[in-house]
Amino acid sequence: MANHKSVAKIDSGYVQQYDAYMKRQQKKKKRLVRRLALFALVTLLLFGSLLTYHLKQRSLLADKQQEYQQLQEDMQQLNKKESDLKEEIQLLQDEEYVLQIARTNYFFSKEGEIIFKLPDNGPSY
Repeated sequence: MANHKSVAKIDSGYVQQYDAYMKRQQKKKKRLVRRLALFALVTLLLFGSLLTYHLKQRSLLADKQQEYQQLQEDMQQLNKKESDLKEEIQLLQDEEYVLQIARTNYFFSKEGEIIFKLPDNGPSY
């Protein structure tokens, strides 16, 4: 077998046009690949920034919901305390209740009454 290392190129107008056409096609293909790569890069950056923003917003929402729950619990406790204080105000407007507190806590007595203080703890033996 004959070894053909060099092939002669036909130098005609059609071959020159074809070579120019192939070069243009290669340049178009190269530009297309570059544009697609740039578009992919921009898309990835946009997607990454949107994902980061979304995750930050979810974290912020979770924090706000937790804070809201805590404030709701605080509000319930304060409402209970307010109702207890209103009830105490109503009771303190009753003269008998005030006298009973004075007798119990401050050892006030009615006329002719003797107060004995008993120890609260159990037997000492």
